[in-house]
This record gives sequence, C-alpha cells and structure tokens, in this order.
Amino acid sequence: MSDNHYDDGRRETIKIIGAIGIQCAFPFAGDELYGQHQHPVASRGADPGPPKFFNPDQFAILSKISDLIVPGAVKAQVPNYIDLVVRSNDGHRKTYTDGLAWLAEKNFLKLTEAEQLAILEPICVAVDRGETTTLEQKFFRAAKNMTADGYYTSRAGLVEDLGYLGNQVLAEFPECKLDEH
Repeated sequence: MSDNHYDDGRRETIKIIGAIGIQCAFPFAGDELYGQHQHPVASRGADPGPPKFFNPDQFAILSKISDLIVPGAVKAQVPNYIDLVVRSNDGHRKTYTDGLAWLAEKNFLKLTEAEQLAILEPICVAVDRGETTTLEQKFFRAAKNMTADGYYTSRAGLVEDLGYLGNQVLAEFPECKLDEH
C-alpha cells in the first residue's frame, strides 16, 4: 500500500470522526443556531430598525412575552434577535405566526400583566415538564428558548447580568448561589 493511499484513508477517517463529534456536540441544524453568533445590531444601543419578518402587532406581542420571560429582554433587543432567527429558518415561521395569532385572538396586549401571566404560566409549567404537543406549548417553548439564547448571548445578559469577563484566565470560579443547586 502506498503512502498516499494511507494518507487518503487517514484523512477520510478524520473527517468522519470530526463530523460525528460536531453532530453530537451541536445537535441542531446550522440555521437554528444562525442568530447565536450574529446579533441584529453592530453597536450597543443602536436602533435595530423595524422587524423584517414579524408585522408590528406580532412584534409587540413577541416583545411583551420576551420581557415576561426575561425582564430586560426588550432593552437587550431580544425580539430583534428572534426576528433574525425566525426569518432565517422556515421551520420556526409557522410556530411563531400560529402562536402569536393565538395570543392576538386573546387580546394579549390589552390584558393586565397578571392576566397575561395567567395564560402563560400553565403553558410554561407544561413545557418545563417536557410537554410540547399543543400549538401553545410548541410556541412557548420556542419563545422561551430563543429569549434565553438571545438575552444571554447579548452584552446585557452575558456581561452585565452574568458578569462574563471575556477571554481571561481566572484563578477560581465562583460557586452557584441559587437555592435549587
């Protein structure tokens, strides 16, 4: 067997092993993660402009839900992040448009915050138990996940809220102080 044939076989094996490792580490399609490394605005505080996928009414409902899930999400421009991800992924479009239409039918924005939470909390509990069979559960799961992704990859969530210091060597890692841990 020639050295070239051996090298070709090794390269092919490394490609296969690499592909398996990548798929296991990132079990999502690439377009699902598209927005996680690309936020819709280049500089902090800049106006991102109008949404490019959602209409103004849908965007208003999405903004309210985002802020109920993570207070400060609107200020961190999470709804704009979700707009970017949803417009880049056909699979998310129907989930969001159907879920937002369902909330629009309930006049969600005209309800008090307590009434809004009364609608969302049972769905949140079901989603936390792993239930994602109804339209409402699928929508809320997507909205909750993308809100968390958008917020905790933004400057507000990552740096200001979590205290990420950037690429630095730390002498120690502080322990988690949450009661449930």
